[in-house]
Amino acid sequence: MSQDQVKTQPGFTAEYARALVWEQHCCLPLDPDTRVDELWRYAEAGASFVSVNVGYAPHDITDTIRVLSAFRRHVLTNPDRYVMADSADDVRRAKASGRLAVAFDLEDTRPLGGRIETVQTYYDLGVRTMLLTYNQQNEAGSGCHDAVDGGLIGFGRDVVAEMNRVGMVVDVTHCSYRTSMDVFAASKAPVVLSHSSARALHDHERNVWDDQIKACAATGGVIGINGVGIFLGDNDTSTEAIVRHIDHAVDLVGWEHVGLGLDYCFEADDVNDELTRNPELFPPSYDKWDRIDFIEPERLPAIAAALSDRGYSGEATRGILGENFLRVAEDVWR
Repeated sequence: MSQDQVKTQPGFTAEYARALVWEQHCCLPLDPDTRVDELWRYAEAGASFVSVNVGYAPHDITDTIRVLSAFRRHVLTNPDRYVMADSADDVRRAKASGRLAVAFDLEDTRPLGGRIETVQTYYDLGVRTMLLTYNQQNEAGSGCHDAVDGGLIGFGRDVVAEMNRVGMVVDVTHCSYRTSMDVFAASKAPVVLSHSSARALHDHERNVWDDQIKACAATGGVIGINGVGIFLGDNDTSTEAIVRHIDHAVDLVGWEHVGLGLDYCFEADDVNDELTRNPELFPPSYDKWDRIDFIEPERLPAIAAALSDRGYSGEATRGILGENFLRVAEDVWR
């Protein structure tokens, strides 16, 4: 879909165009040769910031640095399109100039190589968010699909403290219940659920319970509602499905603590390959569907329109679309 076509979609109004739209998590294929410019679809859909995953549980520090270096180089060598988001002001600058601010995130602590000092290294290279565990237990704590929930453990506590020190946002998406609650208690800075949905609406282990959402908000954090069909419902990627989860979170904690983390994967085949290569990370519930569907970047204007139709104020809509995560960045990033 071209930019002109997107701008004719429901919701792409003058008010939407003025909003600072923030995508807290998306996924490109984790290969140094990936076509990073696929990210520009977010800019065409009206977004000003995107956080891009550069590594998760199967990847060690070598794998992750190779991917991160390639993605970072693409951003830095295309300044007509992209701004490396070192600060919240960089995101505002991208918005003002019609460009896309980019930061990176890690899903799991394995890319740290067992060393807390690499948190600073990743931060210096543009990683602004990291979650502690990805589905299964690691040396930081338990994951959401573990049979036994051991909570946050020693290395994890050290990592949280170091992330607080350097200004990296602590994320408990994919973590177990106890791990998330332990992190909320341990962190001295706002904690996010970057791409999660409400388990009260759809009972999937990857979703989070109401008290987790409330505990996240109590830290000053934000829950980014996930756009993956199997977490919203029975592989339901309708606009109505994601707005139901937004409504539920807003009812619990107020619009000030709700955002978007669509978790959009640019290559569906890549997702299926990951499921096949790493069966220990994904229980059978992920194999129920022939293909997992995602809410695409081009849906952002329609989500904004749906919020307006539901009676959300302009302030609340702008907060959910991006200003709430921007506030977290202002509070945490150094």
